[in-house]
Amino acid sequence: MIGWRRGVALAAGLGLTLAAAAALWYARFQPDPRRYEVRGVDVSRHQGEVDWTAVAGDGMRFAYLKASEGGAYRDPSFAGNWTAARRAGLRVGAYHYFTFCRSGAEQAANFLAATPHVADALPPVLDLEFGGNCGLRPGPETLRRQIEAFLAPVEAREGKAAILYLTPEFQAAYADALPDRPLWRRSIAVAPIGGPKWLFWQYHNRGQVKGVKGPVDLNVYAGGVAGLARLAGS
Repeated sequence: MIGWRRGVALAAGLGLTLAAAAALWYARFQPDPRRYEVRGVDVSRHQGEVDWTAVAGDGMRFAYLKASEGGAYRDPSFAGNWTAARRAGLRVGAYHYFTFCRSGAEQAANFLAATPHVADALPPVLDLEFGGNCGLRPGPETLRRQIEAFLAPVEAREGKAAILYLTPEFQAAYADALPDRPLWRRSIAVAPIGGPKWLFWQYHNRGQVKGVKGPVDLNVYAGGVAGLARLAGS
């Protein structure tokens, strides 16, 4: 009996040690910087006040900021983050969270009203995911029409092709319905496997960066520093 209990205790201790090691590995995970030299963050009001000078000093080169969601919501931190991040020298872009419960045209109008037109901004991003979305699940043809209704006026103003941010679940459900656009793929701690090529890869959803209190999404860009400048149109 004593031996059995000791074995259980050792197994439990080993399990805790492995779990702690895994948590530490995940907290420190980042793609090989020799291959992916351009890193950046995406933020919303949930990150609170951000010290963008410190973010830039920690090696981040770009920032995507949540501007709007659905047909009416606008992120209250967007304007301040936009100004401060650009002042700190980061390449900056805006993203819109797409909801199934409002038309694409309504959502485009909301995004355009929430964001400035700046020639050297990064392309606009349309965030496509199920998490936090409404309960509707449109058919592929309906979804494509609504996405295109969003993209048409936004791309016309910006003069740049928008980027589609995709979670694995969304891509699996709607891959054939998506317009042909550059992609930003979410694949936590594992390089995106299969499917079309991507420009941006979100590799962490609880990263740590100087200047941001608490966890933040971390990303890499596939095209290098010069490619990022070209993407911004500068």
